[in-house]
Amino acid sequence: MYAIIATGGKQYKVAEGDIIKVEKLDVEVGSEVTFDQVIAVSDDSLKVGADVANATVTASVLEQGRGKKVIVYKYKRKTGYHKKNGHRQAYTQVKIDKINA
Repeated sequence: MYAIIATGGKQYKVAEGDIIKVEKLDVEVGSEVTFDQVIAVSDDSLKVGADVANATVTASVLEQGRGKKVIVYKYKRKTGYHKKNGHRQAYTQVKIDKINA
């Protein structure tokens, strides 16, 4: 059984027991979070739309962190323009506990 959920502007295909990294959520480590934007649920057949209107996915928060550094380098030739920036994206690592469909 799997579900497709939407959070942080992205979509994730999850099953019970999966550990995923999502965009940063404002919750504490060890607490539970409920994803109510469920796009599809599949157990033996795929359910979408009104069939999954009340479906939810519950997960427990394992970690809050920041990803690897990504270097953003801007350069324009013949003008001496160089600009170097670094960025580390914040994430929340969650473990999928239950798919309520």
